[in-house]
Amino acid sequence: MSPYIYIFIVLQVIFFTQTTAEAPRWKLNDGHEIPALALGTWLGNTSKPVSDEVVHAVRWAIDAGYRHIDTAWIYRVEDQVGRGLKGYKREDIFVTTKLWNDKHARDAVVPALRQSLKDLQLDYVDLYLIHWPVGQFGNQTYDTTDYLDTWRGMMEAKELGLTRSIGLSNFNQHMIDRILEAGLEKPAALQVELNLNLQQPALLDYCKKNSIVVMGYTPFGSLFYNKAKSDAPPPRVDDPALVEIAKKYNKTVPQITLRYLVELGVIPLPKSLTKSRIEQNIDIFDFSLSESDKNILKGFDKNYRTIPQYKWLDHPYYPFEKPEKH
Repeated sequence: MSPYIYIFIVLQVIFFTQTTAEAPRWKLNDGHEIPALALGTWLGNTSKPVSDEVVHAVRWAIDAGYRHIDTAWIYRVEDQVGRGLKGYKREDIFVTTKLWNDKHARDAVVPALRQSLKDLQLDYVDLYLIHWPVGQFGNQTYDTTDYLDTWRGMMEAKELGLTRSIGLSNFNQHMIDRILEAGLEKPAALQVELNLNLQQPALLDYCKKNSIVVMGYTPFGSLFYNKAKSDAPPPRVDDPALVEIAKKYNKTVPQITLRYLVELGVIPLPKSLTKSRIEQNIDIFDFSLSESDKNILKGFDKNYRTIPQYKWLDHPYYPFEKPEKH
């Protein structure tokens, strides 16, 4: 081999290792492994996007070291996720998607997943979640199907090999208890909102004791001014305490936030359509926060929920605390 070719290859390897990161994998209670960080693909609306921005985001993410993509039928981007995955080894990528509220009937679960697989152009997903315990028909009336029946449909989907693992999203502790007490399969994962303002320590402790991996959506909460509602508590991205912590570790404030969630035992699901931010968001596995810094971050927990979904407040399976004014 020419020494010039050898030097070129070495430089390529050095460049690759310096500009990519890869999240560690955590064990699920069913024996499968899940990467400890994922790219979120919710664009903030339920209308089908006209551009291919998610295709690019998925490819940028995988090239940056992501091995986990989180999506859902209701995001209307499963087809883009599928196109973004083309050219990569299927076994290298962990794909999560979710069952929407209008498919809660037990016999509707498998057909719903088959449709998602068609859109994703995949034979199986790694994790399939019930998106909400709240059932709702297309005409917006409530479907009060017991989520135990929906869960039985999820178990059937797993038995058919359409998904390797099954789990829940936006379920509370009592709801999970009902599943376990009914003698049904234990959920492998629970996806809920988690950020500095909503740290949910009791739920995290419950899931840890029951070997249920927790995934955290909206990990930045109200950190950015353009995303914060008028009643959102601090901090914002320029909070002096956060800025000081970020400087200490030579990281950004969003990176500190993601790292804190990881150290809580949570898989964060940051979403972005910007290449540089996608790359930054996974660059959080080369440092650890001190106890004093974690105590500062813990102090921002105000039990403030960014996505309370009050429109479903009267549904019998509404999963969150009801506000006093209601």
